[in-house]
Amino acid sequence: MSAAAQSVQHHLRGAEGVRIAVRALGDPQSLPIVFVHGWASSSRAWTEQLTDLDLAARHRLIAVDLRGHGASDVPLTGYDRASAWADDIAAVLAFAGAPAVLVGWSYGGLVITDYLRERGTAGVAGLVLVGALTELGRGHPGGAVGSAWDGIMRAVLSEDPDEAVPALTTLAKRMAATPRPGAEIQRQVGEMLAVPPNVRKALFRRDVASADVLAAVDVPTLVVHGTDDTVVDPSSARYSAGKIPGAVVRWFSSTGHMPFTESREEFTAALIEFAGSITTN
Repeated sequence: MSAAAQSVQHHLRGAEGVRIAVRALGDPQSLPIVFVHGWASSSRAWTEQLTDLDLAARHRLIAVDLRGHGASDVPLTGYDRASAWADDIAAVLAFAGAPAVLVGWSYGGLVITDYLRERGTAGVAGLVLVGALTELGRGHPGGAVGSAWDGIMRAVLSEDPDEAVPALTTLAKRMAATPRPGAEIQRQVGEMLAVPPNVRKALFRRDVASADVLAAVDVPTLVVHGTDDTVVDPSSARYSAGKIPGAVVRWFSSTGHMPFTESREEFTAALIEFAGSITTN
């Protein structure tokens, strides 16, 4: 039986009782790794890691669907409040049952930063920021985005499908440094469209600075970023790595916004090495 066949979906209660879906597999007694996806995505983003036999043999793997995404509830509120995101992640960490490595991709990095803002590193054994934002809003260097958004920012948030579908398709195509199969692009666009326009908008309706939050991080941190990422500018990685004490940066050459799929073997090996260094400390 494959590791993928052993994954089980659970439903937790986050902020305000919102139902949060997680997919989990692996030995509950091993170091947990909690995967947090990005904007308009889901836990499916981490399929390559959840189906990796070596990773699953070493660690308890938990991939969350953020509120408004995937199989989680879609509440009307909470998307612009750090406290709501923190409570949601706290529920996942409680489910993990032991201090976990938090892995945040893209907007997932901002969600993790919200947890740190509200609760510090309680329940956190380490951090991995992957193509991640840690801030949001004009003038915040930890939220610098790239050219992938040029000409489509307003349209991807539109309720008009004639605007949203082409724009989201363009964004999906720009995610990777090299062309991907059409079926893969369409699957990702479908996931984006499954997130209601009001949620897609609400996620960007924030102004967040995080310098003090990052400077207070006291757990091992790995910052991973593709050199050819045009969705989240590499300067965002340099910013967070410069603020977090002792953070290690790993650049993935000729890689775009999704190192965990574009450079799957290298990424998973780096994650195993990082998590292993925590277990031996």
